[in-house]
Amino acid sequence: MGDLDGQALLSGADGTQGIVCAEVREGAAVLFLRTGAELVSMPVTFKPWLLAEERHDLQGMEWQALEASGSHSQPLCWLGEAQSVAAFTSARRLLRDRHLQHFAYGSLAKQLLARSGRTLFKGMQFEGPVRLQLDLETTTLSPHEDGARVLLAALHDNRGGEAVLFGDETEILLRLVEHVRHLDPDVIEGHNLLGFDLPYLAERAAQRGVALRLGRDGSPLRFGSERSAAIGGISRPFTPARIYGRHIIDTLLAAQRFDWAKGALHSFGLKEVARLLEVEEADRIILDRSRLAEEWATNPDRVREYALQDVRETAAISRVVGATDFYLTQMVPDNYQDVAVGGTGEKVESLLIREYLRQGAALPPGQPSRPFPGGYTECRVTGILKDVSKVDVESLYPSLMLSRALAPKTDRLGIFLPMLRELTRRRLEAKARVREATGRDRAYWDGLQSSFKVLINSFYGYLAGPFHFNDYAAAEAITMSGQQVVLDIADSLEKTGSRVVEIDTDGVYFVPPPETTTEGQRERYVAEIASLLPSGIRLAYEGHFAAMVSLKMKNYVLVTQEGRRIYHGSALRSRSDEPFGREFISRALDLLLDEDPDGAGHLYRETLVALRRGQLPPEQICRRERVTEATFQGPQAKRWQSLRPYARVGEYLYVYRRSDGLLGRLEDYAGDEDRDYLCDKFHRFASRLKEAVGPRFDRLFPKPLAAAQEGEVALQGTFDF
Repeated sequence: MGDLDGQALLSGADGTQGIVCAEVREGAAVLFLRTGAELVSMPVTFKPWLLAEERHDLQGMEWQALEASGSHSQPLCWLGEAQSVAAFTSARRLLRDRHLQHFAYGSLAKQLLARSGRTLFKGMQFEGPVRLQLDLETTTLSPHEDGARVLLAALHDNRGGEAVLFGDETEILLRLVEHVRHLDPDVIEGHNLLGFDLPYLAERAAQRGVALRLGRDGSPLRFGSERSAAIGGISRPFTPARIYGRHIIDTLLAAQRFDWAKGALHSFGLKEVARLLEVEEADRIILDRSRLAEEWATNPDRVREYALQDVRETAAISRVVGATDFYLTQMVPDNYQDVAVGGTGEKVESLLIREYLRQGAALPPGQPSRPFPGGYTECRVTGILKDVSKVDVESLYPSLMLSRALAPKTDRLGIFLPMLRELTRRRLEAKARVREATGRDRAYWDGLQSSFKVLINSFYGYLAGPFHFNDYAAAEAITMSGQQVVLDIADSLEKTGSRVVEIDTDGVYFVPPPETTTEGQRERYVAEIASLLPSGIRLAYEGHFAAMVSLKMKNYVLVTQEGRRIYHGSALRSRSDEPFGREFISRALDLLLDEDPDGAGHLYRETLVALRRGQLPPEQICRRERVTEATFQGPQAKRWQSLRPYARVGEYLYVYRRSDGLLGRLEDYAGDEDRDYLCDKFHRFASRLKEAVGPRFDRLFPKPLAAAQEGEVALQGTFDF
């Protein structure tokens, strides 16, 4: 496949550069293009479209036959173009109501880009668009509470501008609109922007009678229906916000997506992410949010600097965690903010559909779901192990697909594997450039190779998803081949004196043979194992760790040579856990890694007695819960009944279980927690470490009643172990 073919497949056939946003409304489709500081709006011709199995007599629709073959049943072989957005909406509704097979993107901007072969940001690097970071400082966490108001708004942009807006709340809101319209950003970024800042801003503006006309056409900020952001293998609910002509990027969601496979971030708050990514501001100011209004009254300069540090760190975090989605947007026909929350399978689907439309070819309907074997996973050893290495098959499934020509049988244009091959070639080229480059050039090539990697690793998942070109037989052939490869690796490791700890789909953790002690010896050892693998399968040495705490499949802690802990798995860190449980697990693991199980036992009993006596701060026993439509439905509704006046859908509350079984708010804590419940839950926290402790677990971590009774006496002296 030549480069021109590859360019069309991966980035669309239209080479227009500098498009920063696409917008479609009734009677008007507009592209916004940026050349340096200059922004141009370009009207374009566009007809909304949909695909159907047959031609339908629908008002305002024109139909065109697409080329189909008899190799698959009921293809979507008719392209319907609407004379207006209203005609498209009506046609789609009629087809849906009649349960007639059809396909259409709900986003008109995505339709425009897919049909035209255009994509955003061609020819641009990450800092090319104008990026504005926004952060609010407020008196409360909820805009509905008594005394709620915006204290100040901090702004920072990638052209060197900064501002802190303060004063009367109405004045702050009006000046914020004025600043955004004047700065005219292409992208507005914030940490928890969608979950906090924009909803708070909108509510306060509504109460003050201020229209948040932030759009490029003067239109107001608006919110859509709740949807899910794809974060690795899971999703997070959020409520999207829209500003005409601009993209809204939440760096909280971006950080979660960035960290899904790495597992390096144990918290996603702004300050924690900035610190862990090593982009924290020098002389970072830390303020207690609950006392922010008091601090503002007595030391406003300190609060202003604190707010500016927030937006500067947001910009720095974005450069680290946001580049992948930016460069994906250069390939995927969709607006940036939708690419940044969409699933990876959807991205592959849109590339395939764009090319089929370009060639005037019909789409297959997609296969119904069916079960098939997944990747091979096995935890062979639990406990605390020293000197653990990891090997990983580079892009195992994509490599198998290319080496064994495993592709969907309905891809009659034969573009699936060429697309994957071209992505792989470009990624290898970009990775080579990363090694040679420095500064901004290095960041560019690294972001680019990361975007290629995301798409490459999505091709297998696409085959087993609810998509037009899915193929469960091909997916099964890939997983079965992958299982054999990874089992062969484990077998080779054990035959050569290694102890295999865990196998997970394409990687193996193992304790190397005793004579393999240096980094060079380990690399040569892995190269010997790699030489035994089939052609096209590349085994990489991923690194060596000082220790590993293996608890169960996919739940472990790695200790780097420098002593840093890397946590994997919900048994070790879950945002739904109360802080006292998370803190105990972290501290107990440190003691166990330091070969001090007795110390972990002391910590357990002391914490248990503190829970029984009600001595822990209320912040330690509360958990953060998001209010959804389901909160007041079903069995859980009763426990929420006392919080109904405070629980608004979409907001977060810090709650604890009261002794009467109902939930209470952190703000209303009255020493009335359910201590029996907390003690029982604390034992369940401790039980997560059972495999690491071994046979002494029940003695070191007894069940709550016995431990509390023993602890009341033992606190006066020492425990007898």
